[in-house]
Amino acid sequence: GQVLRELPRRVADWMERLQAEGVRGADLVFACIGPALEIFSRYSRVETAEGREVSLAEFLEKVWEVVGRTALEQVLGTAEAKARNGLAGALEEDARLTALFLWTLQNTNGGEKAQRDNGKDEGSEEEADNEDDEEEKPKKKKVGFSLIFDVVRRFAQPLGIHLPEWEGRIIETEKGVVRLLTIQERSKALFGEDGAQAVADKLESTREPQAQLMLFPQLKKEEIPKIKGRKKKSGVDVSDDALKARREATTLDRVHAAMLLQSSGRANALRALLKAEQDRGPDFLRLANALSALYPKESEEKRLLDAMLLAMPR
Repeated sequence: GQVLRELPRRVADWMERLQAEGVRGADLVFACIGPALEIFSRYSRVETAEGREVSLAEFLEKVWEVVGRTALEQVLGTAEAKARNGLAGALEEDARLTALFLWTLQNTNGGEKAQRDNGKDEGSEEEADNEDDEEEKPKKKKVGFSLIFDVVRRFAQPLGIHLPEWEGRIIETEKGVVRLLTIQERSKALFGEDGAQAVADKLESTREPQAQLMLFPQLKKEEIPKIKGRKKKSGVDVSDDALKARREATTLDRVHAAMLLQSSGRANALRALLKAEQDRGPDFLRLANALSALYPKESEEKRLLDAMLLAMPR
């Protein structure tokens, strides 16, 4: 108990100190582990209240949990840091996963690589990579922001974030690497076969637009699929409750929808959506501002978010 009480203070202090020194992302995460382990290693033996010895591996799981919660508190607020599956006042699981992913990516080699994958790098670095690109032509790189799976799992699992539930919706895992799907890749799922233009027409023609009712149109037309006898693409069993939950547009879905409307140049539809979100509550704006601070400076996502935020009704 003494060790666990001291752990959050130690992690928060070092995180603040390291950020002041310009350390960010995955570098910051791993730099916090050493000071956290110092608490544990000062004792010859750490026990639970029942007298069971605590292993180093068990303590490390706690360290990752505390680092994740401290990061969430910084970027999304106290409610998200305490949230486990729908705490009142907290943003949904996909928002927490995306925020932690981008926070871990910030100002690391992975972040620079992701920007290159998005085509934002120019000049000598790009030329230096030409040989590597030529070698990999048969396997064209997918755009987007990527992190090693084990890093994502380590911060997601202790916080109750279930990665398989978001596979194919906001992330894609392949060969030990987790990639955030781009908003363009999410367009068909969010808006259906007709795309953003059709949803924009509806938003402009409806007095009180409700993005919740307009997103995922193809899923609303279908009944919950029968799992028995069908081979699902992911190869993972999904419960009826999970399927139902995945049909509901989250705050992150609605932010991505607004970004896509911004990208497609439908200003009137965007204003209608933003007005509806403003009337709904503060979560949309809170998440949009947080993501704007987390996306790399030169990324297309940040450009779209910042332009969208400028259109927010005053």
